[in-house]
Amino acid sequence: MIVIDGQETGLRVNNFANLEDLLVKVMEQDCLDNRMVTDVFVNKEAFSEIYPHQAEDISTAEIESVEIVTMAVPEMAVNITRELYKVVRLMGHGCRSVADLFRRGDDAEALELYQDLLDVTRDFLGMIGVLRDEFSLKDRQVLNDSLEEITALFSEMIEVSENEDWVLLADLIEYEFLASVEKWKQVIADLREDIREASKAA
Repeated sequence: MIVIDGQETGLRVNNFANLEDLLVKVMEQDCLDNRMVTDVFVNKEAFSEIYPHQAEDISTAEIESVEIVTMAVPEMAVNITRELYKVVRLMGHGCRSVADLFRRGDDAEALELYQDLLDVTRDFLGMIGVLRDEFSLKDRQVLNDSLEEITALFSEMIEVSENEDWVLLADLIEYEFLASVEKWKQVIADLREDIREASKAA
């Protein structure tokens, strides 16, 4: 038995050689256009691969049922914007902590936290880019300006840290980068509305 979002598909498990073969074929169903798989249950137990193509090693002889849970891509994107809002708050907290540690001369801990801040910022910018491209979002000037500003500051912070000028880095993070990060709360709220509008128009 193969079930997608609570509906039986009429497809039979034993028509497939292994779990990967089954999942690939099921994903080709028209009902899954513009949807993302969020969960897979095999024999009523949650399944996620521990190593690449693990599903290929699972024979369908061992499987009685497969249930696939999906979510519409726009709904998933809206959920991502909620997470990004939390990330912005964490970045703001990180900015304050890093600047404070540098000012207190606790360079080792400050640098460790600073590296985390850089990694989170890089991932954040990557995700914003994906959402903007995926949904062909409105060409909002504020989004473009915010991206340019935070990217320029990001580069400047890296340059200053290479010169090991920790006082200047603390100032840059606290007075410029933090202000740039705070602006993203509104930008993300606008992004969420754009995604909702784009999905209605689709």
